[in-house]
Amino acid sequence: MATPQVPQIFSPHRRHLARRRADPGEVSYVLDDMVDDVVERLGFIRFEPARPLIVGDRTGRFAATYPGAEAADPTDGFADEQPFAEGAYDFIACLGTLDTVNDLPGALVHLRNALEPGALMIASFVGGGSLRQLRDIMAAADGERTAPRIHPQVDVRAGAELLQRTGFADPVVDSHPLSVRYSSLARLVGDLRAQGLSNVLVDRGPPLGKAALKRARDRFDELSDSEGKLLESFEIITLSGRRPKPRF
Repeated sequence: MATPQVPQIFSPHRRHLARRRADPGEVSYVLDDMVDDVVERLGFIRFEPARPLIVGDRTGRFAATYPGAEAADPTDGFADEQPFAEGAYDFIACLGTLDTVNDLPGALVHLRNALEPGALMIASFVGGGSLRQLRDIMAAADGERTAPRIHPQVDVRAGAELLQRTGFADPVVDSHPLSVRYSSLARLVGDLRAQGLSNVLVDRGPPLGKAALKRARDRFDELSDSEGKLLESFEIITLSGRRPKPRF
């Protein structure tokens, strides 16, 4: 029987380019938040992994905290949707990468299999409650002919179903907001690009013309506060679970 074809929502090539262009030395508050959260969780359970794999931390902050960590990133050839070292790690953190893979269940299965039995995975990414203001702005810009501008995103409920479907033990899904104020639409979009969070859809939609860009800027101004700042929010979704131990 033929293997079902995975829908190609995201462009691997554009995803690779977006991450290569990202500059954590310039802007990294989304990734910083994820790193801080994972380090705090490990501290809370008093666990210091001996053989951790850290995917996506381009700041190097996690490796500085745990010097034995193996770092990986899609821009360095790490393939989220391909099998890798079976049972090789006692902890895996996957930071800001799983929201743009086409086969998310498959990627989670590969992460689970890379853990030794009983070992923990934590995966964080930008989730479904994110960028509501920007969605509004883009809808105003496009008018009646809406175009794909922002990625489809996983919410907490879907995350819980994914962990169960992919065979993790002790599955936990939670989320928290990260709010940021922007002084202009250009700054908001620039920050997204600097963090590798720009549009990497296969069908990215047409570029905004002058009239559409003006509508976008006008809508930004309408949504801004008395100081001319727009409050935007990211929802950080965190999935955690363990590779089941064998039953005898």
